[in-house]
Amino acid sequence: MTATRSVLVVGASLAGATVATELRERGFSGSITVVGDEPHRPYDRPPLSKAFLKDSTADPWLTPDADTSDIEWILGTAAVDISGRTVTLSDGRELSADVAVIATGARARTLLGAAELRGVHTLRTLDDATALRESMATARTMVVIGAGFIGAEVASTAASLGITVTIVEASTQPLSGPLGLNMAAICVDLHRANGVTVLLGAAVDSLQGRGGAVSSVLLGDGTELQADVVVIGIGAVPNTEWAAASGLAIDGGFVTDAQCRTTVPGVYAIGDCARTFDDVLQDHHRSEHWSHAVAQARHVAGSIVGEPPPEGATLPYFWSDQYGARIQFAGRRQATDDVRVVEGSPDDGSFVAVYERADRVVAVLAMNNARSFTRRRKALAASMTTDA
Repeated sequence: MTATRSVLVVGASLAGATVATELRERGFSGSITVVGDEPHRPYDRPPLSKAFLKDSTADPWLTPDADTSDIEWILGTAAVDISGRTVTLSDGRELSADVAVIATGARARTLLGAAELRGVHTLRTLDDATALRESMATARTMVVIGAGFIGAEVASTAASLGITVTIVEASTQPLSGPLGLNMAAICVDLHRANGVTVLLGAAVDSLQGRGGAVSSVLLGDGTELQADVVVIGIGAVPNTEWAAASGLAIDGGFVTDAQCRTTVPGVYAIGDCARTFDDVLQDHHRSEHWSHAVAQARHVAGSIVGEPPPEGATLPYFWSDQYGARIQFAGRRQATDDVRVVEGSPDDGSFVAVYERADRVVAVLAMNNARSFTRRRKALAASMTTDA
């Protein structure tokens, strides 16, 4: 097998930056080039809906400049095509490498007409967060469309700044997919306990404006919600269109095997843009969680330098900070799993719940109980490795 002498990473995201820095930490001495369409050096997204949204001095940067001086960064330049391991950039340059890693992430979904009104925002990028923070500085009312984790965190941050917040959610059971009905209801109650109005099963008809700026949100039943700021949090779309003519298999993301290898030899795909085969689920799956992107980047970096794949499947994990509460989840939940609270109480704002399948723990959820959660998460991960 020919030794890898050069690696090209497309996407200066968490996943892209991590694979580049992990290669250096694992002793890779070849050339590493990272291409990113944003002008900023890599940054962390979780603070964008929390600390950075509150305070412009909050530091979102993933890596100090000094730690990446031996990596070539081509920023503010998008990839527009890929053929094999050769990538064409928007400025006409073509870059080739022995190995290519695609980490182009995803972009926020939006609503028709949203771009025509000031004060209407999505939250995905650093520039998104900066613009939203500026709008919030003078806002008295906010409508958040979508009760997922991003919408929930933005609502929490806005409420803490004294903004009157209403969440509009089309589903009658938000977050029930990842958490199940009972546990999801606890998260919805957290909004209401902190003075945020939550409207479930509510459809948005249109965004209303005055003088070029948003003024209200009109719902399908005729209800009009006053809004100085509107935040749309209705999911994300993987960034794959730029590679449509590449021959790579694309189906709701770049399709890969369990080792993050695409259908083109020498090309990997990781992070939010990848739809990876899950050995446990026995199906392809796309995950947008921070921990997933990091785990995949480390796995690919190890693979490039010739390390054996880690034993066992990676345990899915995510967290969310809302209204001073930290919500943590690890494992794989199915709709038929039983869930029970094993420590604390939801009424007290601190608890641990386990999800069981055939009397076996398959997932754990905690609110404001990090110590017990960490212990149970490690035990769950160890049991997965033993099974493998």
